[in-house]
Amino acid sequence: MTTNHDSDRRPPTLVFLHGTHTSSFWASGLIRELTLRGHRAVAVDLPGHGDEAVIPRAYQAPQDLDALATEPSPLAAVTIDDYVERVVGVVRRARRQGPVILAGASQGGVTVSRVGNTIPELLERVVYVAAYCCVDLPNMTAYLDTPENSESLLPLVAALAVGDPAALGVARINWRSADPAVFHGVKQCLAGDFSDEAVRRLLHMFEPDETASIPLAEARGEADSWGRIPRTYVRFTHDRLIPKALQDRFIDEADRLTPDNRTDVRSVPAPHCGPFDRRELVEIFAELTSR
Repeated sequence: MTTNHDSDRRPPTLVFLHGTHTSSFWASGLIRELTLRGHRAVAVDLPGHGDEAVIPRAYQAPQDLDALATEPSPLAAVTIDDYVERVVGVVRRARRQGPVILAGASQGGVTVSRVGNTIPELLERVVYVAAYCCVDLPNMTAYLDTPENSESLLPLVAALAVGDPAALGVARINWRSADPAVFHGVKQCLAGDFSDEAVRRLLHMFEPDETASIPLAEARGEADSWGRIPRTYVRFTHDRLIPKALQDRFIDEADRLTPDNRTDVRSVPAPHCGPFDRRELVEIFAELTSR
């Protein structure tokens, strides 16, 4: 029989969480490269994403823009608790094979923190990749009006929303729009120096619906649970969605909350969307999963 002590001696498994309007495919390049190097890694589809993606009928070609603004979405019923339940189940399964490192990108940081509050004893480390890591303020939305977020280009993407999120229960974006503003907004806010061809691939990867409740969900890491877990923050220094100043604020708040468990900070010269298989990020995770 394998004891807990024996399993703790095995290399860690990386469990990676995607951000808003995306899926596990977001990290496919990272997971593939780590696996080929002999590391254990898996990317998780949060409820309603990836294999469970919600694609409105009106989103398909030919698009019906009037219907797209009102078509109901099953994602309206999905909550942060559903996200946490999904990830806790994956972590428990992975933990049977040894230590677990839980990482999240962008909005995925909310779920990382909530899972850290729930099962800190099962996590070897938490990693935030240009992600929301709320400590002083209760949720993602509360950070949008902070001085550190003043240079965010989020409004360029928010302007692409279709319908009323309060009525739909989801944030819906028409990534397939022929409006040049969609391409421009994504490139400027999310993709930085991506080629136009890479931006088109990016648009193809995005999913239209995201549950509207996540940005308002309680997301603070708690000192006596989450705060006990070693953590790494990977800053994307060219990020125009979550500016470097806001990423630094997350790090500073976390370190003030747990001065005896300070953040391991890494920096990658990347825009918000990476890509996540870029060499610098692969090397960081290869190191963390080799410890």
